[in-house]
Amino acid sequence: MSTLRAIPRRLLLSLITLWILSVIVFIGAQLLPGDVGRAILGPLADPRAVANLNHELGVDRPLLVQYWSWISHFATGDMGMSYTMRAPIAPFIATALGNSLKLAAVAFVLVVPLAIFGGVIAALNVGRPLDRIITVLGLSATVVPEFVSGIVLILIFGVWLRVLPINANWPPDAGPLTQVYYLLLPSLPLFLVLFGYIARMARAGTVEALDADYTRTAVLKGLPPRTVLWRHVLRNALLPTITVIATQVGYLIGGLVVVEVLFHYQGIGSLIYVAARSKDFPTLEAGVLTVGIIYTVATLAADVLTSMLNPRVRLGAAA
Repeated sequence: MSTLRAIPRRLLLSLITLWILSVIVFIGAQLLPGDVGRAILGPLADPRAVANLNHELGVDRPLLVQYWSWISHFATGDMGMSYTMRAPIAPFIATALGNSLKLAAVAFVLVVPLAIFGGVIAALNVGRPLDRIITVLGLSATVVPEFVSGIVLILIFGVWLRVLPINANWPPDAGPLTQVYYLLLPSLPLFLVLFGYIARMARAGTVEALDADYTRTAVLKGLPPRTVLWRHVLRNALLPTITVIATQVGYLIGGLVVVEVLFHYQGIGSLIYVAARSKDFPTLEAGVLTVGIIYTVATLAADVLTSMLNPRVRLGAAA
């Protein structure tokens, strides 16, 4: 019941966060250098044509009027019209988001079980060489930027070994397995970035659970080590990891700009990047706010799940 009572408060805080994000995105888009009409018509366009296009698009209106027009339409599901593509934005967002979700799903399927397994193994061997190897390798992979690891992986698996395609765009008639095959290489830089972070959280939670009183009690009762590990240690140790994994959803959906550009993948990150370069304000704002909504929903779901698994956790305290 406490979880259910806390959900409305968390929803209200989430809405306030999204509103603040919308203001930041709108102001940030206005600060981008260049002129919208000039960016669309080109540098040699007549100034009168540029002014007429800016008036037609409404970018010469007061900023408060522009913001209210955009956010009020977005709240009703109308993302507006793209400046550069002269078409409704929603289909482009849906297609790009679907592509990013596919890439994020492949990366998650790879990194989550392996990172949790690595963190638990490190915790069970704390202070030993295996623990140090997993920790050092994980932390080293985390600090390497995606564009560096992506280029190295392209050279190794795409150029030298030629076992994976360096372009993430699969043929039009490709099936699910073929799509996963094309997404394996782009998912590896994401795997390297997230592995160390998730493994470190799983290790810390497992070490804490191993030293807890309930674990000692279970051991003193004579329970088998496997039963103690599965029923008592991991159940409590992985609770913080759930929240960490959920918070990475926003990164995987919206933080894929480098990976998507590097592998020529048409996802939401690439769409936002192109919109920013062309000063396509409606597409840029809709893309960033969509990512913010996904991040907020994922975080709220993680809080609810954590509270359900552990009655000692209260959403009100997390808020």
